[in-house]
Parts: sequence; structure tokens; C-alpha cells
Amino acid sequence: MTKQYFKELAAFNEWANTLACGWIDQLTDEQWNRTVVSSFTSIRDTVLHMISAENAWVERFQKRSEVRWLQTAFEGSKAAHVALWKQTSAAFQTFIEGFDEALLYTPLDFKRQNGEAHSIPYYQLFAHVVNHATYHRGQLVTLLRQVGFTGVQSTDLMGFYRLAQQRTESSSE
Repeated sequence: MTKQYFKELAAFNEWANTLACGWIDQLTDEQWNRTVVSSFTSIRDTVLHMISAENAWVERFQKRSEVRWLQTAFEGSKAAHVALWKQTSAAFQTFIEGFDEALLYTPLDFKRQNGEAHSIPYYQLFAHVVNHATYHRGQLVTLLRQVGFTGVQSTDLMGFYRLAQQRTESSSE
């Protein structure tokens, strides 16, 4: 595992979340709040869980004494959710970019929401943050289709790598 690998994953995460934010922007409030059950009971609740989890990890990485669990307190509009999601994904990417590669295998001591203490190496936590978001973005696609939204596109990692390669080839011409 290298810092470069995690920088790519964080960039992928931000790219995929930005695409998902674009989908959310197009939803009606009724679609946003409609009961459609998966891990959570609506698109709004699924998105808020994704934001909450990523934000909690960023705050843990920053060694904040109090980690906010937004899922229990955030009541913002759909637009506020989108803005917060973009901000949180950018913060994760910024953290990775500034991270000291020598610390990748160093454990981070943290407490889960239930107060349980854990100690896990940073590289595993970075991978978890991206994997967790990928898992729930997959659910989000299904939920969006269930409320009649068909404007989804792939947020697959390979698609991200293909776009990056195309950009590199275009800039070298």
C-alpha cells in the first residue's frame, strides 16, 4: 500500500460522490424523501448515512476529541446535504494528500459510536472509507431507480481510471 494508491482512491471517491450529488440535485423532494427500503428507509437517509460515516472518519483522522454523528442531528435541505457531501469528500481527499506515508501502517486509536475502543492501521481505515461509500452508492443507484430516476451512470473504479487515462492522453497531445 502506498500513499499514491490512497490518493487515487480518495480522488475516485470524490469523483463518484460528485456524480451521485448530481443525481440527487435532479430529484424531486418527494423522490428524495419517499420510503424505499434498503439499509435505510429513503434516499435521504442513505445519503445522510454516507455523509455521516465519511465525516466521522475525517474527524477521527484529524484527532478531534468529539466526533459528530451527523445522521442523528443533521436536518438540512437536499441542497444542504449535497453541499455537505461534497465538502466531506473533499476533506477526505485533502487529508490523504497531506498524510505522511510513513504512517500508513500505524494504528489509529478511536472509539466507535457505541463507545467501543478500536485500534486499526490507517491504510485499512482509508480502504474502508472508500469501500463503504462504494457499497452505499450501489444501493443508492437501486433506490434511485425505484423512485423512477433513470439518469444514473457508472461510478465504477475502472471508469474513473479510464477517464484519468483519457485526460492524461489528451493533455500530452
